[in-house]
Amino acid sequence: MRINVLKKTRNELRIEVEGEGHTFCNALQKALLEDRSVEFAGYELPHPLVAQPIVYVRVKEGGNPEKVLIKAAKKLGLESAEFRETFEKAWKSGVKA
Repeated sequence: MRINVLKKTRNELRIEVEGEGHTFCNALQKALLEDRSVEFAGYELPHPLVAQPIVYVRVKEGGNPEKVLIKAAKKLGLESAEFRETFEKAWKSGVKA
């Protein structure tokens, strides 16, 4: 994954996330929208065959788009770890038919 900052202002951030697609960006968008300081968050895939989505976040007055994005990424990491741990426990307990 490689990230290119396309636009950065006091309350907006637009980044290109090379090598990712709808799965990652949709989860990131959801995590961003759960933050009360986010006014708008979304993403677009300019070309369906090239995995270079553009993620956009705009925060309300007094918010910080960089901090909000970092917080959302950390949240995704924690959720992924929780899923992995839960799945491993379920797997060890055996598959029930």
